[in-house]
Amino acid sequence: MNEKPNNTNNNPNGGNKPKINVPRPNLTWLYVVIALFFAWLWFTGDEGSATKEITYTEFKEMVDKGYADKIIAYDNNTLEVFVKPEHIVDVFKKDAEKVGRSPAVNVRIGSMESFDKFIEQKQNEGKFNGNIQYEQKSDYFGMLFWNLLPIVFFIGLWIFLMRRMGGGTGAGGASNVFNVGRSKAQLFEKGTNRITFKDVAGQAAAKQEVQEIVDFLKQPQKYTELGGKIPKGALLVGPPGTGKTLLAKAVAGEADVPFFSISGSDFVEMFVGVGASRVRDLFRQAKEKAPCIIFIDEIDAVGRARGKNPSMGGNDERENTLNQLLTEMDGFGSNSGVIILAATNRVDILDKALLRAGRFDRQIYVDLPDLNERKEVFGVHLRPLKLDDTVDVDLLARQTPGFSGADIANVCNEAALIAARHQKKSVGKDDFLAAIDRIVGGLEKKTKVMTLAEKRAIALHEAGHATVSWLLEHANPLIKVTIVPRGRALGAAWYLPEERQLTTKEQMLDEMCATLGGRAAEELFVGHISTGAMNDLERVTKQAYGMIAYAGMSDKLPNLCYYSSTDEYSFTKPYSERTAEMIDQEVQNMISEQYARAKQLLKEHGEGHNQLAQLLIEREVIFAEDVERIFGKRPWTSRSEEIMAESSENTPALESKPDEEKTEEPPQTGKDKNEQ
Repeated sequence: MNEKPNNTNNNPNGGNKPKINVPRPNLTWLYVVIALFFAWLWFTGDEGSATKEITYTEFKEMVDKGYADKIIAYDNNTLEVFVKPEHIVDVFKKDAEKVGRSPAVNVRIGSMESFDKFIEQKQNEGKFNGNIQYEQKSDYFGMLFWNLLPIVFFIGLWIFLMRRMGGGTGAGGASNVFNVGRSKAQLFEKGTNRITFKDVAGQAAAKQEVQEIVDFLKQPQKYTELGGKIPKGALLVGPPGTGKTLLAKAVAGEADVPFFSISGSDFVEMFVGVGASRVRDLFRQAKEKAPCIIFIDEIDAVGRARGKNPSMGGNDERENTLNQLLTEMDGFGSNSGVIILAATNRVDILDKALLRAGRFDRQIYVDLPDLNERKEVFGVHLRPLKLDDTVDVDLLARQTPGFSGADIANVCNEAALIAARHQKKSVGKDDFLAAIDRIVGGLEKKTKVMTLAEKRAIALHEAGHATVSWLLEHANPLIKVTIVPRGRALGAAWYLPEERQLTTKEQMLDEMCATLGGRAAEELFVGHISTGAMNDLERVTKQAYGMIAYAGMSDKLPNLCYYSSTDEYSFTKPYSERTAEMIDQEVQNMISEQYARAKQLLKEHGEGHNQLAQLLIEREVIFAEDVERIFGKRPWTSRSEEIMAESSENTPALESKPDEEKTEEPPQTGKDKNEQ
């Protein structure tokens, strides 16, 4: 999928007016001044003096020695005794250098009566001739400071957290503290979204279904006059990268209505009730803008089935958000003119209440593009590239089965990077083929050290894949074979998988036999087997279990399927131990039969296989033309070639596919992994 560049400013506040960013004043200097003010009050509160706590006995000795200069008696039975400058060292000793201008000591006394008698006696004896002051003890500043400091700290921490959660230091600043429950949906006003169905390549079936939603928004009276109701919502379901979000934008652009865009994860926060509050606020804004569209991307973040992940007795914020979403979509309130679009690639984990009629009335499947749709997608992504005459769009579409729109965009970008790396002025066919190989197989590792024996074993293995697949009618057509290491694979055989709507048992058995051709060639021509076929064996084993336990293709267990998509969280097998033993035995028999079949084919065409392996050792990479020169032309016509021939004559009609029919997987490669 591709989206045309749009030079229009999408202002979420409405209209096409550019957003003016007003600079916020820098208040850092104010914080510094306040901190310095508090520090000054702290250090000047006691006239810059140092204090020391002493006992009443030490106080009497201090007065007897004539060290006291002035005494302040407080009403809480405490004394503040100021020391004469010449006796500071005698009182404070080693801390004498750290004292302030008026050093003093603090004393707690038993009663004022006993203090008065003692000080009067010392005055008569001439040991104290200083001043005595009686004051009330009232440290209002200290009380205020220590009581308000924790409150100020927690308020500052709260403001910091709210600003981080509310979108940083954007417009509004500290007001985000009070907007934590507001919706984070981005609003595209009417007339600002320029994306239409012309920007969406392929997906003819999905566009046809969403076209009805556009008609509902443009001409609602046409349907309401007949007594019908406008659908509440549509769920876009499909693999990642197929263009679900782009399709939703195109719906809003075609209908020319306001468009609210939000991700499912934007509803859920750490505070209880915030998600439900944002859902309410989103639908409140949407009702004000009706008719409009709400698009929730990755709705599985908030719409997961309830009860599957209990919160250990606590309050599950995600479930509260989902309950509020269910109520807003189809509750007692009215959402006339508001259509909800949502996208997910995990529809199997969504809550059943979310999928019922009246909420998401229809599910629109956005499948992987087929052969003709991939040609359209390539046409979109090839426009900005400088191409030479060697580029064949039909060939590129055939060599990328199972690729999504995002994958095709990645292929085009990777091809341009490869061409630029080789100092080319334009992008050619070889660059695209190298890009496909790079994405599917990984980066070439030509520096990997191998002995001649290992290289010969790999060549015999890959030649076994190529030989068996060439001789079987239903095996995937060969593109090329290489023994250059890629990624974790020591060699690879590249095929062009047939895009079948239905796959028969004979076709699957031929593919299994071709996959086992590498191990069979090792046993026949090398004399021993190795770990190089681990990836082949893994694929064959999974395929055999799928054919027997899921597709019912077993002779002893025919027409039985032990797979259920609703038992995702169940760990129990839906069959007995005796049936499990039968399944294991049937899998073993099926694989053994195809392995023996592959060995028989290689024995019959051993000379051609050896020629192919020797050619691989010499050139490292061989193509289908080389295999054709050795074994002759295949008598079977590829289904992809038939489709391309038909599409060149006339445009194929749109066919609706049942839900159970699956598209083919990405290109399969006979990659052999050498486990360390």
